[in-house]
Amino acid sequence: MRQTTDGPAGRNGEPPVRILLVEDDETIRKSVGMALERYGYAVSAAPDGLSGLEAFRDADAEPDLLILDVMLPHLDGIGLCRRIRETSQAPVLMMSARGDSLDVVAGLEAGADDYVVKPVDTTVLLARIRTLLRRATFAAGLAAAPHAADAGADSPADGDVLVFRDLSVDTRGLEVRAGGRPVPLTPTELRVLLEFVAAPGIVLERQTLLRKVWDYGWDGDSRVVDLTVQRLRKKIGADHIETVRGFGYKFRR
Repeated sequence: MRQTTDGPAGRNGEPPVRILLVEDDETIRKSVGMALERYGYAVSAAPDGLSGLEAFRDADAEPDLLILDVMLPHLDGIGLCRRIRETSQAPVLMMSARGDSLDVVAGLEAGADDYVVKPVDTTVLLARIRTLLRRATFAAGLAAAPHAADAGADSPADGDVLVFRDLSVDTRGLEVRAGGRPVPLTPTELRVLLEFVAAPGIVLERQTLLRKVWDYGWDGDSRVVDLTVQRLRKKIGADHIETVRGFGYKFRR
């Protein structure tokens, strides 16, 4: 994931942010694509899941963000998201025609970072895209920051690596290991984990995580938190994150 800016895409001599849009409805595909291009994004589009997967694999460079409709012919958006997650941690935004709970849950379980409901409100869509890109840029920026090892040290500087039993989190190099093995995390999963390790033993409410990680106000959908935590548990070990019923989650020391 290359670093991007919060401003209009492609300004200041930087290449435009690349977005892959997979949507079978031609009217929606064209209208959303044109709206994004007006804001400077470079949009490539596909009309079904299989052609979307082919476009993703054949692209000269990995897209900076993907927008996938849930209901796609040949390969639905859920299956497409799973296939993408086999090789990529790029931000994924799902579009659901009904806002159906099953669609939302299935998309997030498959590895999506967020969702919007059709008909798509352009203002909401742009806000979600910018948030996902900022999150990815944050992760890329920290990972690219000068590290103690670059200065000749044999290990990260003191305080960079936080250890919780079998889990270690390098907060500068953004490397996560469980049982000594590297754990690949999406930018969203990583941001949630960083919030947890910064406050071990403290209960973090869902709305707090929505505000800090997803940039949502108080009307955000807490399901995105629950499903992201569920995915995170599967990757780092369920015993690290405790559910505090009626409140939120607590990271165990």
